[in-house]
Amino acid sequence: MRSRFPAATPVLIVGAGPVGLTLSLLLSAHRVRHLLVEARPGTSLHPKARGVSARSMEIFRSLGLETDIRRAGLPASHVRFYRGRSLVDPDFVRSGPADGPAGGVPGGAAGGPADGAERTPAPGLICSQDALEPVLLRRARELAPDGVEFATRLIDFTEDGQGVRATLEDRADGQRRTVRADWLVGCDGAASTVRRGAGIAMEGPTGLGHYLSVRFEAPLGAVVADRASASYFLTEPGRGGFMAVDNDHHWIYQYPFAPVAGGVPEVLGDHRHLARLVREAAGLPDLDVTVRDTMTWRMDARLAGSYRRSRVLLAGDAAHVVPPTGGHGMNTGIGDADNLAWKLAAVVAGTAGPALLDSYQDERRPLARQVIDHSLDNSRARSGYRIDDELLLTAAYRSTAVVPDAVRDPRAGSTPRPPLDPGREHPDGVPGSRVPHLRPDGGSGAASTLDLLGRGFTLLACAPAAAWQRQADLAGAAGLPVTVRALADDAHGGAAEWTGAFGLPATGAVLVRPDAHIAWRAPCPPADDAELLGVLRQILSAGPPA
Repeated sequence: MRSRFPAATPVLIVGAGPVGLTLSLLLSAHRVRHLLVEARPGTSLHPKARGVSARSMEIFRSLGLETDIRRAGLPASHVRFYRGRSLVDPDFVRSGPADGPAGGVPGGAAGGPADGAERTPAPGLICSQDALEPVLLRRARELAPDGVEFATRLIDFTEDGQGVRATLEDRADGQRRTVRADWLVGCDGAASTVRRGAGIAMEGPTGLGHYLSVRFEAPLGAVVADRASASYFLTEPGRGGFMAVDNDHHWIYQYPFAPVAGGVPEVLGDHRHLARLVREAAGLPDLDVTVRDTMTWRMDARLAGSYRRSRVLLAGDAAHVVPPTGGHGMNTGIGDADNLAWKLAAVVAGTAGPALLDSYQDERRPLARQVIDHSLDNSRARSGYRIDDELLLTAAYRSTAVVPDAVRDPRAGSTPRPPLDPGREHPDGVPGSRVPHLRPDGGSGAASTLDLLGRGFTLLACAPAAAWQRQADLAGAAGLPVTVRALADDAHGGAAEWTGAFGLPATGAVLVRPDAHIAWRAPCPPADDAELLGVLRQILSAGPPA
């Protein structure tokens, strides 16, 4: 076992897919030491998930990775959806994400807002998992040079209420070593070793569909030049569909099959047979096809009964298995990492009580339930389904980490959690929702309100106000720092936009959590300068900081 492995670490992450890598990046940004281990020898060789949604891109933007990921992905002009009997069907239909149903086979993609309104500074894109993971890994290793280890398998673990003792195996030489962690996070996929070890059950149907995913090379760039798309859905008599990796030589063919006793039909392992299937589906009998890689997968719709058991937490596919019809599975997992990272950081630092981690399940599990149901509806839609790049921007939380809103009606108490719905006006400034994207008028140079946020709490006001700064200063003196940022230089410049987006007068402010969700809002500075401090302690489930 590598000698640089720590004997102890605050956080042990198992699984270095997009979710585990994102969690590593975010913990590094919060200056939390951690160890990320992955059983595979390297990053994914298969494209797998491809659609990176707007909310995921906002998270990557906050990590300084937006440009690198866009460079690794498809051009925005290729985010279209093709429907035809083959790739050379003269009667094909090509639509954009906002034009209605996109298709009925797996392979979700990301698009833009339906009404042209700018709701995000970072629209989604197509960047396949085999291209995304290396970008994330490079930065993860820059931030934590000794914090990421591949070819390292979790054998088992025990949890004693104070921490976790994990046995890790070096797959290169078989050596084993024990690592003590305060917290263990399973990002290790649908067959999660962490989930199984914690005794957490999964609920929901399996075997909703079986697919063979064939990665191949073929000179199709010229063939699709006038119809370049992210996904090519085949109508009858065609079967399955094509997904573009680069819309030139690199492709995936998704082929639906009926499983036989023992698993996969033997013929699906025959590369010559698979090349013939690709030619038939493409409508090009003489196409030069080289099969590079194959994998089979099963469409399930499952949700973990719990996201936390004492010192063990789950994220990504370990917590929820989402049908790929819509492209929300990986993005929901990336959102898990964003929600969990700042809470773990606060608990590790001692500024929050462990009860704060209960809000992770309270916020993310109901969201995953909605995403699964939405994706199931897509899978059943005979006329196809719409790809909603902005769906996850509408996530709204209700938990102890959100102070119930009393701005609109002091008698109303906590409002019910609204459903995910990209069609509604969002966000609306209500606590629990993502902070609205506006372009600040002040001298910050920021392109969005989201760019004004840091790794700690941010008090976002319409205009500078000494009273809000006093609130923040008192909280900071008690060990809970808050940064005050203003949208405009004065109370007049952006008051109308502020009022419309946040439902507040120009004297108001919102407290924004590190994951860009609003925790509290007030129409004017409270008379008691210690009120913000009390709100923070309530949110963090903590008494005075340790």
